[in-house]
This record gives sequence, structure tokens and C-alpha cells, in this order.
Amino acid sequence: MKKQIAILGSTGSIGTQTLDVVREHPDLFSVEVLCGGSNAELLIKQALEFNPNAVIIADETKYREVADILQPHDIKVFAGRDSVNHVCDTAGFDMLVQAITGFAGFTPTYNAILAGKNIALANKESLVVGGEMIINLAMQHKSAILPVDSEHSAIFQCLQGEHGDIRRILLTASGGPFRGKSLEFLQTVTPAMALKHPTWKMGAKITIDSATLMNKGFEIIEAKLLFGVDVKQIEVVVHPQSVIHSMVEFEDGSIKAQMGLPSMKIPIQYALTYPIRMPSPDKKFDFALYPEITFEKADDKVFKCLNLAKRAIAIGGTMPTVLNAANEVAVYSFLQNKIKFTDIADIVEKAMDEHKVIQKPSFEDILSVDEETRNRV
Repeated sequence: MKKQIAILGSTGSIGTQTLDVVREHPDLFSVEVLCGGSNAELLIKQALEFNPNAVIIADETKYREVADILQPHDIKVFAGRDSVNHVCDTAGFDMLVQAITGFAGFTPTYNAILAGKNIALANKESLVVGGEMIINLAMQHKSAILPVDSEHSAIFQCLQGEHGDIRRILLTASGGPFRGKSLEFLQTVTPAMALKHPTWKMGAKITIDSATLMNKGFEIIEAKLLFGVDVKQIEVVVHPQSVIHSMVEFEDGSIKAQMGLPSMKIPIQYALTYPIRMPSPDKKFDFALYPEITFEKADDKVFKCLNLAKRAIAIGGTMPTVLNAANEVAVYSFLQNKIKFTDIADIVEKAMDEHKVIQKPSFEDILSVDEETRNRV
């Protein structure tokens, strides 16, 4: 029987690559729901190819454009953020691929867990802002969270079949476009410069987060929550070649690494087919093309966001919510040339300094703190 999936963020990088996996395994998967932001043209094209039961366009101004074309094909069409947030209320599917960027993905993830859905999670912000509440809720509702981020998928794969304690998690990072640069150089960085990632092709928001290393900071928080380790057991290692996606060191000193080409289709497919591995048409890894595999320490003095993320998760409660909200506003301000690249970390730090933490936040507390932080920033 085919696994029925819903894809939130189907027109983005993760969403389109998820559909590539579905194309390669039409006997294994069917698409029940597609959800896009504002790219109506691509969403329509995807819907006509995969024939889902329902399509959601978050941008309400694009509803008529999508509905006029798809409704004659017996595809239900919905619009708006409320429809995105409540996609699990009536839709029947087995797994949610959560690939929405930013805080906008938090409520759909929360509702999917309440509905007992299994989640292939690419929206790390759900865990950053929701913290232990999301993990505990998933356990209560028997909702499996399978990581799609290449680093967390790597750690997850390294842990399969292991019974010993973890000594360290080694999160690898490409270092972004400004690896080795000084703080003085970073003050001259423009959005065009920051959007040129050396390894991965991603959306604008996550590309800037990769340049500031805030994305790696978020991944520290995500790793702590997914794998139940102390933040002191997580170390960021810069690995420019991006072929080792992360490593786990066990109590006996053995280190397991998951390697592969820098392709997101590998962790996406593993999350969808777990615990089974399926063939992939991607080219094989050629070791001759990588005569050197190098590592270096992450510079957390130049890239302050790493320590801000560690501080946020150490404090806990609503502090990671503030970290994320302030960062989202600052990143979009930088993309609009309103602030300097180095202002991003300074703005986040100030927002954290001014915040009065709620240690055991409710769902409503998180929404409120997020809104208040955005308005303040």
C-alpha cells in the first residue's frame, strides 16, 4: 500500500526535492496534500502532475488563480495561513513533510502532532521555538519526528543499532561564504555576497542564516532536543567539503560518520522510507574527487550567533522563541538593506537581553512572545 504524504512548502527547495523522490518511487508514495506560499504557477504545475486531494496556497491573493485551474480537475483548493495551520484537521495522510521556513511552520507542526501524524521535519524552527513541549507532545501522541536536515539525518543514521552512550555529537558546517573572514570584513558584507553559499542551494532566509552561522546554532538546539543530549556534548566542526554530514562519538571513543554527496534528496528519502533504504538514481560518490577532507574549529568570536543559540537553549523556556523571532526580523531587514550583516547578531542579543523568560510556556505563550518580540525588534 502506498504511503500518503502531505508536503508543506512544496514549492521550496525541500518540497521540490521531495517530489523528485516521489517521482522516482511512484509505487511507494502518493501525494495527498500540496501546500505552497505564493508561487501559484509552480503549485499548479505540481498539482496537475501529482493529482493531490487538496492544494493550499498560503497567499490568499493567489486563490482564484489556483482554484480556476485546479477545481475542474476535482482538486480541492484552500487559501490562507489558517488553512496551512489546520491542514491535518480533515486531510487523511500518513506522513507530513514539514518544509515551511521559519516560525510559520510551528503551528502546523504542533497541530500535526496533536493529530498523531508522523513528521519528516525540515522546519527546524518548530523545535527551536517549541522545545521540550514539541518533543513531549510527540511522545504523548505517538507521533514520530524523522529529521530531514542533512546533519540530523546523519546523526540519526549513525545511531541506528547502537546501544552505548553518546560522548559527543559533531555537527559539521561548511563554514558558509565567509569562512575565515574577520569581523571587520563582515561589516562590509552585502545581501548579494551573503546569498552566495559555497555548497548548498537554498532559500534566501536559510542562506543568510548559514552565512551568520545562526542556522548551525538552530541545529545545536535541534540536536539537543532530538537526541536527548546536553548542549555541552554538541560540538560544531567546520568541514568545507560538505561530504561528511555529521558524526557521533561514543563512550568507547569510536566515531561514526555519515558521508555522501551534498544532496538533500538522500536525507529526504531516508525519512520517507525509514527504516528501509531504497535505491536512488543519484550518481555515486567518487572518492577521487575529494583527495582532501579537512576540519577546523568554528570561530564563535566572529560568528556570535553560535553562542547566542547556546545561551538561548541553556536558559530555556521562551528564550529560544525570542532568538528565532529576533533573527527572522533582522535577517529580512538585512535582505532589504536596512541594517548591516553584523547587526543581525547584535539585534538578536539585545532582544534576548531584554526578555523576561517564561520557563514552561504554553502554546499560546509561544505565539504571544513571538509576536511581541517581532514588534519590539
